[in-house]
Amino acid sequence: MTPSNLNLNSFKMWQVYILRCADNTLYTGITNDLDRRINEHNESKLGAKYTRGRGPVQLVYQCEMKDRSAASKEEARIKKLSRQEKLELIKLSRS
Repeated sequence: MTPSNLNLNSFKMWQVYILRCADNTLYTGITNDLDRRINEHNESKLGAKYTRGRGPVQLVYQCEMKDRSAASKEEARIKKLSRQEKLELIKLSRS
């Protein structure tokens, strides 16, 4: 594979993120381009249906994963947590 054939997205780390919406609810997702994805949540119809009408959103948690599979598994794990457990996760990540 020559450098011109490389897909740059294949080199981006996958990230699991939590957003705090304007109504103080939390949204969890994954992406390989966090800046683009947050912009989509705030500025376009490409953001999740859940975050539409709940913006602006604020990034409160992120962690890098080695690949999409690992990110999806971590996203599922976080989504199963209670709101209080998610808030603890956010708090621990900031300390």
